[in-house]
Amino acid sequence: MRKTARYSALAAAGLLALSSLTACANDAASTTADSGSNGGGGKGEHVKIMVGGLDKVIYMPAMLTQRLGYFNDEGLDVELLSEPAGVQAETALVSGQVQGAVGFYDHTLDLQTKGKAVESVVQFSHAPGEVEIVSNKRADDITSPKDFKGKKLGVTGLGSSTDFLTKYLAVKNGVKVSEFAPVAVGAGPTFVSALQKGAIDGGMTTDPTVATVLQKGLGKVLIDMRTPSGSQQALGGPYPSSSLYMQTDWVNGHKETVQKLANAFVKTLKWMSTHSASEIAAKMPADYSQGNKTLYATAIQSTLPMFTKDGVMPVDGPATVEKVLKAFNPNIKNAKVDLSKTYTTEFVKKAATG
Repeated sequence: MRKTARYSALAAAGLLALSSLTACANDAASTTADSGSNGGGGKGEHVKIMVGGLDKVIYMPAMLTQRLGYFNDEGLDVELLSEPAGVQAETALVSGQVQGAVGFYDHTLDLQTKGKAVESVVQFSHAPGEVEIVSNKRADDITSPKDFKGKKLGVTGLGSSTDFLTKYLAVKNGVKVSEFAPVAVGAGPTFVSALQKGAIDGGMTTDPTVATVLQKGLGKVLIDMRTPSGSQQALGGPYPSSSLYMQTDWVNGHKETVQKLANAFVKTLKWMSTHSASEIAAKMPADYSQGNKTLYATAIQSTLPMFTKDGVMPVDGPATVEKVLKAFNPNIKNAKVDLSKTYTTEFVKKAATG
């Protein structure tokens, strides 16, 4: 669901009741079901997947799989819904509104400490794909996360993965979580507007928002985590981020369906690894480029290194995520997390040999 709502409205959206989330999801369904010649609306088994921002490049495999027709090939009628932040996709999943969520893997650890069994079944990435942007107006004042103290920093939503990573970078560099202000500004036009108006001094976002900010000359890159090397430098290891995650009970009760989803997504990841950014951009909905196809292809090119080719969880990834969350999240810091229950490679490994 692509919105051009004003910044203040989006900030309030992070506090909407569940009923509002449902209405938003229903609205999104009407915009994604017929988004391409190979889109939803087929005759196969119906599955709803909520995405934490369908037009974000980090979640590109969701729409791309639909556009390539791979869901249909597996006999699935997948309905892609969209929310501006991953934390809202998580809410839709645990409330039973959808069967799957495309969002950051770190939510599975957070949910486990809250008594919810959720697992990643296809791991799209081994790096966050996130970028910490600093407003040009504050570039002299913010030269590293050590300068976050007293600043207003944009995140997609409070409790989102951008919120998690921002807090980690602050704590790692000696700034307490209470010493800066995270501001929920979403992504796309709302993030750009907040930066432009000075509502935030900087913030964490992804492509194509990053490409837009740089093209407009509104900000500079402070930390780039779109590549495995960038993730290693900022976080100390691979950071599995975007994934398809589902409630464990549902996975165990619908293994055939989950396998079909894994087959489709793994096929997409392989396709992405053998095609150019321009070829990928050409498969996506026309409005995702916001009128600038070249800039959109550049955004995809910058983010492509984050994606896996096989959907398999990187070996040291879960441990890195746990380390990051334990640094600032008291729920996880004081809890014993069973990482083996936060992901499974059963379906993607079978997809690779199928």
